Amino acid sequence: MSERFPTDTPENREAAVAAATLAVQRGELVVLPTDTVYGVGADAFDPAAVRALLDAKGRGRDMPPPVLVSAATTLDALAVRVPPWARTLVDEFWPGPLTLVCHQQSSLQWDLGDTRGTVAVRMPDHDVARELLERTGPLAVSSANRTGLPAATTADAAEEMLGQSVSVLVDAGESPGGAASTIVDATVTPGRVLRLGALSLEELNAVLEPTGAALVDEG
Repeated sequence: MSERFPTDTPENREAAVAAATLAVQRGELVVLPTDTVYGVGADAFDPAAVRALLDAKGRGRDMPPPVLVSAATTLDALAVRVPPWARTLVDEFWPGPLTLVCHQQSSLQWDLGDTRGTVAVRMPDHDVARELLERTGPLAVSSANRTGLPAATTADAAEEMLGQSVSVLVDAGESPGGAASTIVDATVTPGRVLRLGALSLEELNAVLEPTGAALVDEG
């Protein structure tokens, strides 16, 4: 069973982040709030923990989880050949509900599943999430739900679906966003929208228009 930690006071928030950090370092799963929906996270560099995350969600290796980071500069530690138009989107929408699929650094010692040499990266616009990420480093994070069920926007919903699989649940109230992130494939030209979410194709292309680039929707 998971242990639940509120974040309603500075003291409680510190206790929650500390407990979640320790759990991640032990290779356990945690539920954390983000700006979109609640996520279930594991140390991205711990293959056994990532496997446990996929098992908890009822997913196979063919659906590798994205990686959340605390700073935009971490992108270059995880990805290579990031096109200029993708950096324009990062400048505008990070932190925020934009997930970028990039070519991953070949030197990374991790196993997120069958990624085909790519990594999906996002910087969440949520103070508690980023505070946790600053302490843990990159986390493999997927929406806190069993595959096929709606994503959890409250800690209650996350606990109902994943409580048996996680050791710490960080409760920051209802998710401010409620919509999943928009996923953009930056490994191809032109870039492709793989999943429409909180950001629309029009919003993305409006930012890219001065650069001459434009995304196509394959979501």
